[in-house]
Amino acid sequence: MTIASTDPATGRTWQTYDALRPEEVERRLARAAAAWETYRTTSLERRAAWLLAAARLLEERAGELAALAAREMGKPVSAGRAEVLKCARASRYYAANAARMLEPVPADAAAVGASEAYVRYEPLGPVLAVMPWNYPFWQVVRFAAPALMAGNVVLLKHASNVPACALALEEVFRAAGFPEAAFQTLLIGSRAVEEVVRDRRVAAVTLTGSEGAGRAVAAAAGRAIKKTVLELGGSDPFVVMPSADVGEAARVAAASRFQNAGQSCIAAKRFIVHRDCHGEFTRAFREHAEALTPGDPMREDTALGPLATRRALDDLQALVDDAAAKGARVLCGGKPGPGPGWYYPPTVIDGVTEEMRLWSEEAFGPVAAVIEVAGLDEAIEVANATDLGLSSNAWTGSQEEAGRLVAELRAGAVFVNGMSASYPELPFGGVKDSGYGRELSDLGLREFCNAKTVWKG
Repeated sequence: MTIASTDPATGRTWQTYDALRPEEVERRLARAAAAWETYRTTSLERRAAWLLAAARLLEERAGELAALAAREMGKPVSAGRAEVLKCARASRYYAANAARMLEPVPADAAAVGASEAYVRYEPLGPVLAVMPWNYPFWQVVRFAAPALMAGNVVLLKHASNVPACALALEEVFRAAGFPEAAFQTLLIGSRAVEEVVRDRRVAAVTLTGSEGAGRAVAAAAGRAIKKTVLELGGSDPFVVMPSADVGEAARVAAASRFQNAGQSCIAAKRFIVHRDCHGEFTRAFREHAEALTPGDPMREDTALGPLATRRALDDLQALVDDAAAKGARVLCGGKPGPGPGWYYPPTVIDGVTEEMRLWSEEAFGPVAAVIEVAGLDEAIEVANATDLGLSSNAWTGSQEEAGRLVAELRAGAVFVNGMSASYPELPFGGVKDSGYGRELSDLGLREFCNAKTVWKG
């Protein structure tokens, strides 16, 4: 099997790699298991020093890595550089805070008849990370930084269209001083993943990707009785009430929907707007969308690059065509660019209704679905009318409305009068079919730890 790097701006393949043969996968699994036996005994101070060195390398190589992402998945270099620098900041955060997060937590010893009782956190072992292409560095580092600080070792199965990014990350961690087998990239196809999941040397699995991939990996891990964390995307609602700053809401809506060419699981996708401010919001939203022009991701002034794959473009067009055929109004965009490359313009679709696929399906590209509602109750009902529940946005100037939206939106996060984002300080993850478990914060660090109860008489 061949794994290829293809430039989405041209559609041309510029590098190919041979997938690892089974004997090489076996060798890397054996190295990971052996490395963990010694790595887990290293001090937190040493791990922190290595992670700080990785942060410095990420900062030094931000331009180089950004160009690599542009060539493999079409992210504009300015956005790619920001992504790499975010990885560096997260690495510094965990280097500074992991020791505090891993401190034993005392319990009420007298209540359990002990002289001393507490919970200590211990690493599980080699963790397989099955990662997507849309944030080729951040998706990996936001898991790897806390996992490595906790004493686990990493086996990365990255998306098959970003092999160069995967290998570059492996080289960064190795150059930073981490033991050679503490972070290894597995260049394998998706069909080879289940066998790695089943391997007894793999202690746990984390996956960010499609629902189908998540179900398959979770099923394999369940049969092997292994811990999993899943982040499976979202169809995030963006609720706008008349009490909000509607102009600012429209500006942030465009930033959220069209970042990374709309290829973001945490981006707002369904814009649920009260009828009293629908016209004002929609006009401003359309203006912001039309001001964005897709361009060469290697240019510093490009804000919107191509979609990562031809299939992504075709899937997106099918959603747009379905909505238009059923009566939705395409306010701007709606057709792919002339090529070469897989470009799609910012698209705003108004009048989306239940019978349209955009009502509940995730559009993974620069397409915004606008839904008009009569009031707050209907807005909450529509926002929750999806099997996904990653994040959500609530725009209101009313404390009462904000309180209801925070309490009643069924999602892993609610951002009030702001754009959904991920921060090392806050847990990240979803509910319903968006997955389970959390990344980032102390919760993310402890996901791949054994919370061991200690009782002393």
